[in-house]
Amino acid sequence: MSTFTAVPAPLAITMGDPAGIGPEIVVKAFRDSPELVRGAFVAGDVGCMRRAASILAGPGAPALPIAVIDEVSEAWSVPPGCVPVLQVVDAVPEKLVLGQVSAAAGRAAGDSVTWAARAALAGEISAIVTAPLHKEALSAAGFDFPGHTELLQSEAARHLGHSVSDVPVRMMLANDELRTVLVSIHMSLRAAIEAVTFDGVLQTLRITHEALCKALGRAPRIAVAGLNPHAGEGGLFGSEEQAIIAPAVDAAVAEGIEASGPYAPDTVFMRARTGEFDAVIAMYHDQGLIPVKYLGVEKGVNVTLGLPLVRTSPDHGTAFDLAGTGRADASSLVEAIRVARKLVRNA
Repeated sequence: MSTFTAVPAPLAITMGDPAGIGPEIVVKAFRDSPELVRGAFVAGDVGCMRRAASILAGPGAPALPIAVIDEVSEAWSVPPGCVPVLQVVDAVPEKLVLGQVSAAAGRAAGDSVTWAARAALAGEISAIVTAPLHKEALSAAGFDFPGHTELLQSEAARHLGHSVSDVPVRMMLANDELRTVLVSIHMSLRAAIEAVTFDGVLQTLRITHEALCKALGRAPRIAVAGLNPHAGEGGLFGSEEQAIIAPAVDAAVAEGIEASGPYAPDTVFMRARTGEFDAVIAMYHDQGLIPVKYLGVEKGVNVTLGLPLVRTSPDHGTAFDLAGTGRADASSLVEAIRVARKLVRNA
């Protein structure tokens, strides 16, 4: 008796800002990890990907072939050693200068992500892995979003027919040693402090618990960092811990979430790294991301929690100073692809 195994939907890798290292690290991922990228394709611009392949090949050497596909399903039929590319944006001008902010590059990057989000929400692709985009270029192109996370949140809300506030999302940055989830993401430090609310902390705990239950196959042990030095030192250095964060932790525990804190921010990440906790809730962007990135960006992965789709990305930016040199490290992107595959399996 024969059995039929459905071919999973392909995985889309958006090319990122074409003036940055995105296209180059994507080509490196296909060149160096052929088994991992089977059934994946690049959503972006064929010309940009061909230029990246040429840069990596070097003078006089053959470039990795770019296989132009017309349909998502064709990604599975492209032979190893090629980079499948689906043209999902208007052609990027050949005169685009690498390493410089431009509206044209921002438009291509933003349109690639928008296309991928809609394809994922429609069930046409299994996951999105996003190469880095440049926030200034994105803004110059007219996108009213500070980054990937907010753009994807907006697309999800539109697809579901909800307001953006009804589709809460959180950024998790993770590597082999540490996971950290942020209460607030891309905003000024002053605004981030004001964003530390009972509802915001509790919502972050709920989203983290649900996402990691799927990823780990069990309830995660979640530590919550304080906002102030020494977690406020009993109110001497601030009252947010007593008035906001601790009550939110208590409410989460009452819901069955294995949470504790608030803990002193300068030690809680070390405790998580040694295995005491599965994740740390950080109150703002730099509080949570500095510890993970200090451990090495080559293994860091950004995962957006709360979306009705799987999205991962490397934990670094466009690195304009490296664009066009061929020296950019693709390790974090490769790890992001690996994590996306795992999350799809566990979904």
